[in-house]
Amino acid sequence: MIATMDINDPLQAQTVLSMQLRSYKVEAGLIGTDDIPPLKETTEDLQQCGETFLGWFEDGVLCGAIAYKKEGNEVDIHRLIVDPAHFRRGIAGKLLQELERSHPHSLYKVATAEKNLPAIRFYEKSGYEKVRTLTINDILSLVFFEKERRR
Repeated sequence: MIATMDINDPLQAQTVLSMQLRSYKVEAGLIGTDDIPPLKETTEDLQQCGETFLGWFEDGVLCGAIAYKKEGNEVDIHRLIVDPAHFRRGIAGKLLQELERSHPHSLYKVATAEKNLPAIRFYEKSGYEKVRTLTINDILSLVFFEKERRR
């Protein structure tokens, strides 16, 4: 079940943060560095980020989340996380589909690490096109994707 989360609620923020840390530790292993912002965030950071969070719940347990900001017709996806215990079950795809369904006529933007090949394949399979790459340092480069939905 997908539901909007109240990230200002301390318990929900802590639940998201715990899952985020588990999820991004996997990404850190893929890209070869744990020096990435999501691994340094606190519950307070999440509560102040200004993002809207949708969660995927099974039997009341948070298994995945997508967070975004919408301005005009642009939807900027800031995080799409799945608890590693629930990888490869289609949760990320369902969250992304729900976001796109609920915001038609939009331009969707997202970025991921260039070395995060599973995420890159996921976005490409979901119809996102690579628009640019940004080198952060010798270890980290980001790939930016966009997808335009018109109904």
